Amino acid sequence: MKRVLQTIALGLFVTTIGFWAFKGAHTGWSQNRVPMSKTDEVTGIVYTVYENRYVPGIDLLAGGVGLASALFAVSFLLRPKNKTDQPT
Repeated sequence: MKRVLQTIALGLFVTTIGFWAFKGAHTGWSQNRVPMSKTDEVTGIVYTVYENRYVPGIDLLAGGVGLASALFAVSFLLRPKNKTDQPT
């Protein structure tokens, strides 16, 4: 059970960092709408348009890494099974 928890923790750690990095590695809070600056062709005025897409932020990264760390720490609290304690 100890090795299983450590493997799950490692998988969660790698998956969280990979997802955060590939989706934009945003160092602020997670966003579900991203501001985009556009320029009017006729007047040249710059205005903001919001695009609906998810960008994971540092809060998702901290949550995933924190959960992975907690699972890894819990794995050290588990005792290994003794073969001498089992009935024959």
